[in-house]
Amino acid sequence: MDGERRHAGIQLPEGSWWDWDVVAWSAGQLRLAAGHDLTYQHGLELVFGDPVFVSCPTSFHDPTFRAPTPDEMQKAGRHLGEHPPVVVAFEADAGGQEPVSCLIAAERLDIVRETILRYWREDAAPGQRFAPWVRSPGR
Repeated sequence: MDGERRHAGIQLPEGSWWDWDVVAWSAGQLRLAAGHDLTYQHGLELVFGDPVFVSCPTSFHDPTFRAPTPDEMQKAGRHLGEHPPVVVAFEADAGGQEPVSCLIAAERLDIVRETILRYWREDAAPGQRFAPWVRSPGR
């Protein structure tokens, strides 16, 4: 998606993306992880580069991505002074009685599909990586 303006609902790859949480958040990156059960691993990450506006819970379930409303576009633009290249809106189950509306605006969005382990194991297969907090027991 680099270089193109993206304001419509995003298309996720096929898979069971029920559970979601924030696995990393800094000034330069917001990384959302998804899977059918986040206990041991996740298989999808939405990596927002240079996020300028974030309004979402740290964990949620079953998001429905949609195009942002004109009001949401204006809200995201206020933080940057212009419309950001990527604006993602969705409704999600955050444990309350009603779904919560979420909005993320950023300079870039990359969708990464790979297995990310959330626990240490010596025999991790090639192509698997570890979540940022996982460390070898010897460290």
